[in-house]
Amino acid sequence: MTLLEKINHVRDQFNTDLERISDLKSWEELKNTYLGRKGLVSKLFSRIGDVPPQERKTIGQALNSLKNELQNQVDSLLQTLQEKVDESHNVDYTLPGFPIFKGSRHPLTQAIDEMLSIFARLGFDIAYGPEVETDWYNFSSLNLPLNHPARDMQDTFYVDEGIMLRTHTSPVQTRYMTQHKPPVRIVAPGRVYRNEAISARSYCMFHQIEGLYVDKNVTFADLRGTLELFCKMYFGSDARIKFRTSYFPFTEPSAEVDVSCFLCNGKGCRVCKNTGWLEILGCGMVDPNVFKAVGYDPEEVSGYAFGLGVDRSVMQKLDIPDIRMLFDNDVEFLKQF
Repeated sequence: MTLLEKINHVRDQFNTDLERISDLKSWEELKNTYLGRKGLVSKLFSRIGDVPPQERKTIGQALNSLKNELQNQVDSLLQTLQEKVDESHNVDYTLPGFPIFKGSRHPLTQAIDEMLSIFARLGFDIAYGPEVETDWYNFSSLNLPLNHPARDMQDTFYVDEGIMLRTHTSPVQTRYMTQHKPPVRIVAPGRVYRNEAISARSYCMFHQIEGLYVDKNVTFADLRGTLELFCKMYFGSDARIKFRTSYFPFTEPSAEVDVSCFLCNGKGCRVCKNTGWLEILGCGMVDPNVFKAVGYDPEEVSGYAFGLGVDRSVMQKLDIPDIRMLFDNDVEFLKQF
């Protein structure tokens, strides 16, 4: 039997076997028998070297034609068999598909956006500043000269001599005031950095929102009214605040602010350590030395400033026990928000 006759014989044999295929397993066997690496078609190709040179072109074309023909029939049969399998499973394509988890905004981002929205409604503009700061903006302009002991209160990441990662968002205040004349009414959100040991309650990077209002005849009563309104809008209408005397180099007088616990309504619980109060921010009237540093006349203007710790507020509001959970990128944790 010549090679050409064997080609026709394999074609006839394939067509006969093709009619008996009824499932995917027998289809796989058919494909391997004829088109596999050691299949009948491959064996025919291996014998083309025995063909006289003048016949090789004709035999080669016949072999290629056979291979393409068998491949097309195998592919067509596979599609038919798969359609039968789908029909036998009685798939209802009108049913909803499997749920796909969609990404959402981080709880810190949600909190910052909500807080900024509240301050915008209270008449504050938004200002931003660099995270890598100079010593003058981060300390000196805020009434912390080189020998001031308050510098030791903030463990600083120094990048170079006189250059550092900002330890608070307060530098945005003096940056803004050096470029704008009063009245000034801004909030400044952003990340701040301190060289602190990481624990459940502290992290080397966290978020603050700084507030500043400067104009003629601004009083401490204006500060209290603004913060009371913010707390009611963010923590709930039942929120109450109280001021505790404190110290900050850039404000005088200075205070820390507690808000009544929104989980127990001031009755005492685990989150507020049974005190009924949660510490949320520091504030005070802008020190005259800060005004002098930026070219404002402290005899003409007055103002207040406050700094809100976003991370602690989020932890308190969402009852998150460990600040590290906000930075671990645990999808199961983030899905909750």
